[in-house]
Amino acid sequence: MRPVEIIKLPIKNEMELFEEKFKDSMLSKVPLLNRITYYIVRRKGKQMRPMFVFLVAKMVSNGGFDERTYRGAAVVELIHTATLVHDDVVDDSNRRRGFFSVNALWKNKIAVLVGDFLLSKGLLLSIDNEDFDLLKLISIAVREMSEGELLQIEKARKLDITEDIYFDIIRKKTATLIAACCGIGAASVGANQDCVRKMRKFGEYIGVAFQIKDDLFDYSDEKIGKPTGIDIKEQKMTLPLIYTLNNCTKKEKSWLINSIKKHNKDKKRVKEVIAFVKNNGGIEYTTTKMNDYKNKALSILEGFPESEYKNSLKTMIDYVVERKI
Repeated sequence: MRPVEIIKLPIKNEMELFEEKFKDSMLSKVPLLNRITYYIVRRKGKQMRPMFVFLVAKMVSNGGFDERTYRGAAVVELIHTATLVHDDVVDDSNRRRGFFSVNALWKNKIAVLVGDFLLSKGLLLSIDNEDFDLLKLISIAVREMSEGELLQIEKARKLDITEDIYFDIIRKKTATLIAACCGIGAASVGANQDCVRKMRKFGEYIGVAFQIKDDLFDYSDEKIGKPTGIDIKEQKMTLPLIYTLNNCTKKEKSWLINSIKKHNKDKKRVKEVIAFVKNNGGIEYTTTKMNDYKNKALSILEGFPESEYKNSLKTMIDYVVERKI
């Protein structure tokens, strides 16, 4: 059995029911919209975010559940899907999870409007049911995701990202949505504010570890979903590179920056940069940082009683740092 299936076992019934509720939450009176949202649902990913919502809700309430939990998971997935549709437009990307993206099939104007529609559906789902506490958690995430993307764009122009700025970017870009999932899971079953805060922090730590793992893939020798060196080609300053730049001679630093700014499309030069980062401790340092965040997430779980939901969350943490894609 694959790791994702093992993680899903304690919430299998909830996930199956969620799929139906999620489809219903996307319905519209416009046939074109229904065709596009049907296309999106058919090509869904692993649905890790709703899994976080359900597992956290079950863990903090000792197996309890609420209709609000389904709505919280649907809001998260609607907002997440909206951001993916918009991201493909921003990145001019024609593929998503191995299939054509919405903008590739229906062009940018329609893709932007579909993203807006999904965003509004998510917000209205919370407002119509007066889930204002859940709405606040997801709204914070949307604000931070936008700030993170813009901060990265701003810093990429100058290549002056420090380690602190890097962690600020990935916390906002990636970790904040997983933090919202875990906070929403706890809040949906009536957990107190302290518990909601703890679970948001738990999600944030996992999200940071998840993004660091993604950064490591750029230096991997294994066959994965994206070609190695793609971050360097796109002039993205990731942790292995930031560490190496801060721990090499002035001459080496100048060569590295010159390589990224002016030779980032040269395959031979990109390979040389990858080799240099590997030989100068960039991978070991980054792996250590990733494991630090993994352990921080695990330490938060220790405060909760043993349960199958807690075990699944532990498996989820292991999966995040050990996955092959």
